[in-house]
Amino acid sequence: MFRLQDEVILGIRQEWLGFVDSGYPEGDPLPPLPDDAFALVPVEEAAAPLVRLIRSFRPHVVLTYDEEGGYPHPDHVMTHKISMVAFDAAGDPEQHPELGAPWQPLKLYYNTGWSRARMLALHEGMLAIGLESPYAEWLEKWSDREDRGDRITTRVECGEYFEVRDDALRAHATQVDPDGFWFKVPLELQQKVWPTEDFELVRSMVDSPVPESDLFAGIRESADLR
Repeated sequence: MFRLQDEVILGIRQEWLGFVDSGYPEGDPLPPLPDDAFALVPVEEAAAPLVRLIRSFRPHVVLTYDEEGGYPHPDHVMTHKISMVAFDAAGDPEQHPELGAPWQPLKLYYNTGWSRARMLALHEGMLAIGLESPYAEWLEKWSDREDRGDRITTRVECGEYFEVRDDALRAHATQVDPDGFWFKVPLELQQKVWPTEDFELVRSMVDSPVPESDLFAGIRESADLR
């Protein structure tokens, strides 16, 4: 059901790679992951289906989580690991010849997600219009975590699509409360104070000076993608 909803809302094609959700272990000590969890599959083995997909779909740009998975969910961290392996392996004719003709993506980005600057801008924007900010507690604890905002290389203006983004997120009601935290900031305020999604360019096979405003910068010029 979620797959169909995402495809309809976002206008995308979603592919499943066949792994089992690891869940998010909590407690002290942390409980063990299920034996068949995605995060426990050997990285080279887990990367093979992604190599096949890259060679089939032939993307120019790959997006993935950073080294910490955005936050340390085992599956997010594992997704980072296999993305890094598959980005290189997909273009190497000596690796996995049984998975299709080689295809080398040209750029790889980390989805930066939440920087302190972004959270602070939304926090102050909420206070300025007399609303309670959902980020006060997060900001108080920010000193305990790394701020990856200084690693941002690419800011893509996409405020006009925030409503579609949020509709897709709300479709996953078992994962995200449709009336919960993530939807406390009015759409109009988000579009005003932080109308971009932010990324870190970590691998590039083309000339694309940073900062950028386009994930396909350098590729459009070299591949004439219009």
